[in-house]
Amino acid sequence: MEPMGNNIDVHLGKRLRRRRRLLGLTQQQLAGACGVRFQQIQKYECGANRISAARLWQLSEALEVPVGYFYDGLAEAPQPEQVIGRGLGEAGGEIASKETQDLIRAYYQLGERPRRRLLDLAKSLNGDHETA
Repeated sequence: MEPMGNNIDVHLGKRLRRRRRLLGLTQQQLAGACGVRFQQIQKYECGANRISAARLWQLSEALEVPVGYFYDGLAEAPQPEQVIGRGLGEAGGEIASKETQDLIRAYYQLGERPRRRLLDLAKSLNGDHETA
C-alpha cells in the first residue's frame, strides 16, 4: 500500500497537469513562470517530487487558480481519468480527456454571447439525444 503522502503528491500533480494543458501551456512555459526547469514540472506532474507550499503558491498564480484548486477532489476515491472515461470503454478516458480539454479551450476563446449560444446548442442536443 502506498503512503498517503504519495497519493496526495500524485493528485496534486494530476491537477497541475490538467490545468497547464487546459491553458495550453508547455512544461517549459510554466517552468519559466515559476523560475524552475521544465524537468521539475515533469517531476511535480508525475508525483515524483513533492510541491512545497511556496511553489504551490507560485503555480497557482501562474495557472490563475486558487491554491485550493489543487486539492479539489482529493477526498473522493475515483481518480479524474476514471470519471472522464466512465462509460466510454477502455480507451475512452484518454480520448474524452483530450477532446474535453480542446473543447473547453475553444469555448473560453469565444466571446460571451457565442459561448451562451454554444451552451444552448449543447443543451438542446442533449435533450434530442434523451428523447431518441
